[in-house]
Amino acid sequence: MSLANTFYNTLVKKNSVFVATIFASAFAFEVAFDTTSTRVWDSLNKGKQWKDIKDKYVQ
Repeated sequence: MSLANTFYNTLVKKNSVFVATIFASAFAFEVAFDTTSTRVWDSLNKGKQWKDIKDKYVQ
């Protein structure tokens, strides 16, 4: 119960802090999701992307 009270008192009690927490969490999630999806895409398409083969074509 004390964990719920701590959460409520620090993050939810004031509306401005609650909104700031939501925005900060959304920004952090976006950065983490974008980084993860980019790494997965690059690993699945290794050797097929321009950044991997441009040395063969650019003089």
